[in-house]
Amino acid sequence: MVIRSLLHILLVCFLPLQDMKGVRVAYYEAGQDDAKIEAFYALVENVTKEDSPVMVGYKGAALALNSKIETGIKNKVDSFKKGVEFIEHAVKTDPEAIEIRFIRLSVQENSPGVMKYKNEIEEDKTFLLENFEHIASESLKQYIGDYIMQSNAFTEAEKESLKF
Repeated sequence: MVIRSLLHILLVCFLPLQDMKGVRVAYYEAGQDDAKIEAFYALVENVTKEDSPVMVGYKGAALALNSKIETGIKNKVDSFKKGVEFIEHAVKTDPEAIEIRFIRLSVQENSPGVMKYKNEIEEDKTFLLENFEHIASESLKQYIGDYIMQSNAFTEAEKESLKF
């Protein structure tokens, strides 16, 4: 708990909440170990549903990831469900935002089957493929492209069709 509090203080002091590059890096790294999940969660912990939809989506992803390190099945399920609520709120608020669709796809692809949160994988995959070339930010295009290249949701032909 002390480590978590210190991580939170450090992240709040040194990484502004709206630093999308930092949020993206933290999300990518969160899959590596429990401490990085905690660091990612601390970075977006204060995001509310009134914040930017992309940040709301990342908070949802953080809550879903945080469910892996929660103790007790009820806490795990509650954290995951709350994460899904945030992600779906973000999608509903800005359904055309490719980064939000990427977040939902990545969470659904990696969620346990028992959570039954896999229904929009094909929809989001199609959305990403159809809109990938229109991503204006080169860093975002690289970020999403890197995910697609390692994702099992995309075929080799789909991966090869992307230009970045």
